[in-house]
Amino acid sequence: MDVVVVGAGIAGLSCARALTEAGARVRVLERGRVAGGRLASKRYHGRYADIGAAYLVADDPGFAAQVTSWESRGLIRPWTDTLRVHPGGDTSGPMRWAAPGGLRSLAEDLATGLDVRLSSPVDAIPTGADAVVLAMPGPQALRLAPPPRIAAAAQAQTWHPVIAAVLTYPVREWPDFHGMFVNDHPVLATICDDGDRRGDGAPVLVAHSTAGLASRHLDDPVSAGPDLARAVADVLGISPQPSVEIHRWTFAQPEPGTGDYAVDGDVWLCGDAFGRPRVQTAWLSGRAVARDLL
Repeated sequence: MDVVVVGAGIAGLSCARALTEAGARVRVLERGRVAGGRLASKRYHGRYADIGAAYLVADDPGFAAQVTSWESRGLIRPWTDTLRVHPGGDTSGPMRWAAPGGLRSLAEDLATGLDVRLSSPVDAIPTGADAVVLAMPGPQALRLAPPPRIAAAAQAQTWHPVIAAVLTYPVREWPDFHGMFVNDHPVLATICDDGDRRGDGAPVLVAHSTAGLASRHLDDPVSAGPDLARAVADVLGISPQPSVEIHRWTFAQPEPGTGDYAVDGDVWLCGDAFGRPRVQTAWLSGRAVARDLL
């Protein structure tokens, strides 16, 4: 079986890995210069910061086995089961997992040995394969003029933008916390202590904006930087001025969906919009496509 997977995020890579291990011939086409999608780490000031997904949660047995494999090889570590809520206190939940080498290192691990072709944009559904898997947000899939059932599933998805700000300070001067949900704020949605998350103690915070702020600054995301830095300073009560780096995610967070994937003939659509939007959901969606193709 010949399969083309379009998109080297966690859904596309998990699909391609399962298909390849079962003997299928798989090509992964990725428009970006690196694999990972929103499992993203970017280098600033000589250090990688996680700018996409904040962490992993593994409460599905299959994905938990994948996390155990990563942990056994030192790629991932348990981070925290307690996050702060502002205003308010702490909230406990499942263990959140973080990667010392940045979350993109997990995507690179999944991509090892696969035929992944980076910097390979696609403007139409690829032809000549037994199956094509679109591992991407629905709005991006619609640009490829997919078949009707794929188009309908893509149109049913609702996505929200986010602007991520990497704030690098001279020293660590904030109260100890791992990560924080910021409720009912016009600018901030979350703050994570990236030095704590990565385990190197770097004086780096990563803030994610609200969808409202991101929508207003999509054409000029850098202009959102001062607002995010001021909001973080206000919430944490800190005064040092950080250097600010900005990354725009036009399709960052989908509304929860249903099913594992969409299919129309030999074209499939998968990703974290099929279920609760989490890294685990994307991984499971890609694996479900591979399972049913096989």
